[in-house]
Amino acid sequence: ANSWSHTQYAMLVPKAQRVAVLSFLFKEGVMVAKKDFFKEQHDEVEVPNLVVLNLMKSLKSRGYVRETFSWQWYYWYLTPEGIEYLREYLHLPAEIVPATLKRAPVRSAPRGPGGDEGPGGDKGRQMGPSGEFQPEFRREGGGFGRGRDSYRGDRDGARGGFGRGGE
Repeated sequence: ANSWSHTQYAMLVPKAQRVAVLSFLFKEGVMVAKKDFFKEQHDEVEVPNLVVLNLMKSLKSRGYVRETFSWQWYYWYLTPEGIEYLREYLHLPAEIVPATLKRAPVRSAPRGPGGDEGPGGDKGRQMGPSGEFQPEFRREGGGFGRGRDSYRGDRDGARGGFGRGGE
């Protein structure tokens, strides 16, 4: 007897493709894929996009990645359990960590030509508008959509503003 329901199918993924996807995921700590089941190849890994989608679905169901979906794109982030699992599966030492866990090197602030004043060596020169800058955004008739110059032009006693009903 088959334990699969009639709507669920297993996908066999060649080991080379599985290792390629999981290695990339471990190296970067994140994976991104467009929701396109017919795309010939994933943008970053040399495997079909469907393989990436299904492998990540499997990892998500086991709690090894966290998934976000926005604008037809999937975003997966490794969890601590996922890091442990991939380190064991890929036979990696504890010293190797995903890029998302690596600290960026701390660099001193760049110095400008004038010395310690910061980028560009401004020596106290103030950036932005002068003190006299006083923008005025109000109109005499009130806010947007009101008054004589409204959206509909106040024709024949019609009220201004957006909405249904005017001619």
